Amino acid sequence: MDLNYLCAHQLHKLLKDKQVKSVEILDSIARRIHDVDQKLNCYITKTLDLAQEQAEQCDKKIARGEDIGYLAGIPVGIKDNMCTKGINTTCSSRMLRNFQPVYDATVISRLKSEDYVLTGKLNLDEFAMGSSSENCFFGSAVKNPWDTDRVAGGSSGGSAATVAAGDAICSLGSDTGGSVRLPASFCGVVGMKPTYGRVSRYGLIAFASSLDQIGPITRDVRDAAIMLNALCGYDKKDSTSIAEPVPEYTQYLTQGLKGLKVGVIDELSLEGIESDEKSGLDRSVALLKEMGAEVETVSLPSLKYALSVYYILSASEASANLARFDGVRYGWRDKKAESLREMYRKSRSQGFGEEVKRRIMMGTYCLSAGHYGAYYEKARKVRTLIIQDFNDAFLKFDVLVSPTSPSTAFKVGERTKDPWRMYMTDKCASPANLAGLPAISIPVGLSGEGLPIGFQIMADILREDLVLKAAYNLEQALQFKHRPKL
Repeated sequence: MDLNYLCAHQLHKLLKDKQVKSVEILDSIARRIHDVDQKLNCYITKTLDLAQEQAEQCDKKIARGEDIGYLAGIPVGIKDNMCTKGINTTCSSRMLRNFQPVYDATVISRLKSEDYVLTGKLNLDEFAMGSSSENCFFGSAVKNPWDTDRVAGGSSGGSAATVAAGDAICSLGSDTGGSVRLPASFCGVVGMKPTYGRVSRYGLIAFASSLDQIGPITRDVRDAAIMLNALCGYDKKDSTSIAEPVPEYTQYLTQGLKGLKVGVIDELSLEGIESDEKSGLDRSVALLKEMGAEVETVSLPSLKYALSVYYILSASEASANLARFDGVRYGWRDKKAESLREMYRKSRSQGFGEEVKRRIMMGTYCLSAGHYGAYYEKARKVRTLIIQDFNDAFLKFDVLVSPTSPSTAFKVGERTKDPWRMYMTDKCASPANLAGLPAISIPVGLSGEGLPIGFQIMADILREDLVLKAAYNLEQALQFKHRPKL
């Protein structure tokens, strides 16, 4: 039995029935990491000694007859932009290469309370800025386990690739413009972005504060629901946290979609979408109809501006957030500078990579006195129109669907010299962030080249129940059982 390829809920049952031990699960994961991670570059920091201690503690609890949670003894990888006390948190940047936080992010505290097992910190685009996980300071790009000549998606590429490859059972990523869902789509796993504010951002190193949201990457929808149960909830340390009760999400994983109203978004499903993605969309929509859903197309006119709005707002917020990294209190510092101004300039130019510097400059330009009204302020107004379009659509539809990405995983290096083509990768995923909506990507088949195809489901704010129910039913109908041959 390949323990490293089972889902968390399957392993939970085996642990409770004392058919396996947590240390055996971890051993399976550790062997897999040893075999394939040099090819994939998923991990920046491995914490297998700590994981061994955590697994042993879980096994002792079970031996004493204590009850355990669904994530107890389950090996989980964490995207390396979430603070872990005493463990390097680098954002895959030279700027933070030796940074060890003195506190845990709230999501880490919550996973610890579940007795999870931490396998390590996972690779990403630097400061989560990218769609391919090629902007990495540590080693080469993260590779896709389905084809190591291709990207894993970004920015949570390590988080998706490690779950797909069997290097962890589940992982955490962060999603600012699709950074959980895009790599999940490229790697053939499930990626869920909750409603903005549903999961605390405390301890998440900020990229764009009005867009960032932490979410799980898993092998199936049930594991995504289990992870959400552990992560969601009000946190007084996060001023954007939503103070609403958290339901038991697994209760919505029931069969039947009769009467569910589904809208297929024209603006995200027609222009610029490659043929394999269109085929995956059509096949998925046909299955939804067979299961009793009522499906229509719907137009959200403002979405044609969404990608431009996303990049103006996210770059502007990044410019403000990353101003704190100046080589004074922490982060990379040029020690040869002869003046404070020179130290600022050299530390930031040497500490940040090219893509991060590009976005800082773009955001600073949009926020500058001469351009604020033309760019940042106008983008905020169009964002309001996008939210209104979604609100209008949800008066008629329960969920909205589209491809997760305009294409399957592309070749490493194929788009690095063409930033706009790279940015177009976020076309389908970024609108959910602008509107703060819950959204999920699930694998719905393979392309002609044998690459995973992702399908996206969105619902109104705090309606994760509808997203999960629709995704679960489609997953059960499709029975996507493929996995990489790496």
